[in-house]
Amino acid sequence: MKTAPAIAVLVAMGLIAGCATHRSPPRLDWIQVAPGQPGFVEARRGQPFTPWGFNYDRDFQMRLIEDFWETEWSTVVEDFREMKALGANVVRVHLQLPRFMTAPDRPNNRALRRLRQLLALAEATGLYLDLTGLGCYRKADVPAWLSALAEAERWQVQARFWEAIARICADSPAVFCYNLINEPFVPGQPRPPGDWLAGELAGFYYVQALALDPAGRAPPEIARHWTEQMVAAIRRHDARHLITLGFLPNSSTPFIHAVAPALDFVCVHLYPQTGKLAAARETLRRFQVGKPVVVEETFPLHCRSEELVAFIQEESATVAGWLSFYWGQTPEELAAESTMSAAIIGGWLKQFGQTNPPQ
Repeated sequence: MKTAPAIAVLVAMGLIAGCATHRSPPRLDWIQVAPGQPGFVEARRGQPFTPWGFNYDRDFQMRLIEDFWETEWSTVVEDFREMKALGANVVRVHLQLPRFMTAPDRPNNRALRRLRQLLALAEATGLYLDLTGLGCYRKADVPAWLSALAEAERWQVQARFWEAIARICADSPAVFCYNLINEPFVPGQPRPPGDWLAGELAGFYYVQALALDPAGRAPPEIARHWTEQMVAAIRRHDARHLITLGFLPNSSTPFIHAVAPALDFVCVHLYPQTGKLAAARETLRRFQVGKPVVVEETFPLHCRSEELVAFIQEESATVAGWLSFYWGQTPEELAAESTMSAAIIGGWLKQFGQTNPPQ
């Protein structure tokens, strides 16, 4: 049975933030933005599609997927089946740039082969992938050559990453979207050389600067140019899959409006707070830019589970999809641990699954 010694740490710190099958795999349809509607549809059948599922950003041992998918592929298979059983149709996988680029101009073919296997697993399980890229979540894994790059050269490496990913994924309907980067920002003032990462939590760095020195440029314009370069890199090889970006909830309105035109839809990471639900609703309104909005991260971190369920239901007309978190333990496994953190996570997984909107 799986155990979760590290989950209590995350709760306390604030963010608990070749597949064999005996049946024919469900046939996945391509997903596209619904014409004239703030949501998504299945391209062939024309049926509405509501992204609903989990961030599979790490496991309960605080391991990134690249830490164990070579030696414990069966764990990935098991976890995907468990997420499917919990009602998911989308799994968000966070890919680390240092694991996929061995040098500025050299993709890691071994990691790309494993990604191809992940696509096959998603298709066999009937799950779509939100492929979030450019992760540098663990500083110890970031090579010195990457941190030392100047802005223009770093952008080129990031574009090569996306070209390599798009080549592998272009023909698979299992990709719901490419998320260009998790929680980017542009500083208003110069940062020290190599200081690209921020937002440290439990040893991981979730927030990443797009530039170290604005050098007289407006931060929204820097973000726009960066986004356009990444989108162009993907579109060289994949003209079909949707592209988005994972915004911090406090992203400025100019930042959102500068970046959104290059995206197919926008994502915001939102953790509503008890007594401040009106502020969470206002955040969602700021992200209404004429394109679907997906809450790509949420969890009852600062509110009760019942409050978050009610919030999700109340915002169903303005939010096109919701993703929470799964770290490789079922509600039953968590219940056997008899700890407060396990009870919180297990109870939420059950409630989130029961809230699953009909497809």
